[in-house]
Amino acid sequence: MSTTGVKKADTLAKDIQKILITQPRPESDKSPYFELARKYGIQLDFQPFIRLEGIPAREFRKQKIEIPNFTGVIFTSRNAIDHFFRTCEEMKVSVSQDTKYFCITEAVALYLQKFILYRKRKVFYGADGSNKSMFDVINKHKGNEKFLYVCSENQQDNEIVNWLKSNNCEFALAFMYRTQSNDVAEMLNENNYDVICFFTPSGIKSLFDNLPKYKQNGTVIGAFGSNTSKAAEEAGLKLDIIAPQPQAPSMVSALDKFLAVQKK
Repeated sequence: MSTTGVKKADTLAKDIQKILITQPRPESDKSPYFELARKYGIQLDFQPFIRLEGIPAREFRKQKIEIPNFTGVIFTSRNAIDHFFRTCEEMKVSVSQDTKYFCITEAVALYLQKFILYRKRKVFYGADGSNKSMFDVINKHKGNEKFLYVCSENQQDNEIVNWLKSNNCEFALAFMYRTQSNDVAEMLNENNYDVICFFTPSGIKSLFDNLPKYKQNGTVIGAFGSNTSKAAEEAGLKLDIIAPQPQAPSMVSALDKFLAVQKK
């Protein structure tokens, strides 16, 4: 990849050899990513494009948000869950057992088990990982709940904010962490990746922070989540791999389907 991050010619999928996953390397050797690499004889590299920095409790207090006053919490990522409960612990806030949680996906919802006694009557999630499906769930409860949307200081989802406003929901934004771009320019310049997979809008931003003149030029781009897909398209990227989908609930399964078709 050159300084503009381009490949020299359109990628022929049957020639795909190197895939970049913009997340940390899995700790377990039994990760399905490694099974995928063995199955197709490809090289998988892992490199987070972003890092998250928690906003300390003393700084969060300046937002003048009284967490116990909210009856419903909106989560769009596991990171948001981590930082919500971290902030509560730092502030010595006890979260009511009656608090309801509204999550973007089932995977995010299940992550709550790390922090709470999981009960379906208080944990809700969208059917297909889209904002719309989460809105459908929130809509059933909006009249009785006061919502806290936990998000990054510099990466809140405007679609969610606008929906909450237009549907007359009582809510507040809780900035509990911030996203920073990692320095990955050298790695991108030294490697010709046939596929790059993104998982957050911040990852897309980091790509252009590192390579402002980036041109896709045949690189296959994958995106997980509707917000990531939207950010990629708004940045002018063409998406060839999109997850979650009914037949591909994870990025691994989406890659598997893509490679299976292209290797024929």
